[in-house]
Amino acid sequence: MAILLDGKELAKKIRENQKEEVINLKKNGVFPKLAVIMVGKNSASEIYVRNKSKVCNEIGIDFNEYLLEEKTTMKELKKLITTLNEKNDINGILLQSPIPSGLNINEAFECISPTKDVDGFHPENIGKLCLGQDTFVSCTPYGIVKILEEYNIQIKGKHVVILGRSNIVGKPLIQCMLNKDATVTVCHSKTTEIEKHTKMADILIVAIGKPNFVTKDMVRQGCTVIDVGINRNQDGKICGDVDFKEIEKVASYITPVPGGVGPMTIAMLMNNVIKSAKNQNKKNLGA
Repeated sequence: MAILLDGKELAKKIRENQKEEVINLKKNGVFPKLAVIMVGKNSASEIYVRNKSKVCNEIGIDFNEYLLEEKTTMKELKKLITTLNEKNDINGILLQSPIPSGLNINEAFECISPTKDVDGFHPENIGKLCLGQDTFVSCTPYGIVKILEEYNIQIKGKHVVILGRSNIVGKPLIQCMLNKDATVTVCHSKTTEIEKHTKMADILIVAIGKPNFVTKDMVRQGCTVIDVGINRNQDGKICGDVDFKEIEKVASYITPVPGGVGPMTIAMLMNNVIKSAKNQNKKNLGA
């Protein structure tokens, strides 16, 4: 049976360290603050934002929420982002996705100052990631790397197969794995005979949004399986993109859903906010 990669417990441990870090920052006159923008009503987004607010409150990061109407124009959204860019007390800006279809999310991401882009979606930060430079890394890929490191799962020299090429997870994850000296294969909706690729994986990372898509016969014995998916099955229960009950019989390590990658995504967001606060207050911190 596979060893469980417990992201929930790891995130809890990380939050304890973050609390201490925030306390020390405040002693030096630095008060980390995150601004979250949500456009329109989306029940899933509301839950995500509420969870982020809860964690901010727990570790001592100030949290400002900006709720915009569904009919908000691109001009209005960019105006708000520009205002937040100019606020010295705001360290991180996060635009919660999805946003209404009439708005261009990539254009909005580009409007966020790279120095406050704690989600790691600005082209400048993505470019730095590709060049192996210090930058804000997208929170889910960042969290996956932290899980693998915590459990001493070697990435260097291993074959990592990623299912999914989204801008939020798949694409930045490719670069994160390359930066760790892995050999990377990417599969997507146009890939044929996916199981031929998945069976070669030392580490299989699945982020496609299809309930129980990866089955036992697609995974080789001893593989590490990271499930990024959050779906609801036919019974309305939360499940991932992999068939957990069957795959845990053959995998060496596996993340649960929920309680795997999800908590680590928020933990890494907090890391990025703290990092941003430090970067913007080097004089106060004597750096």
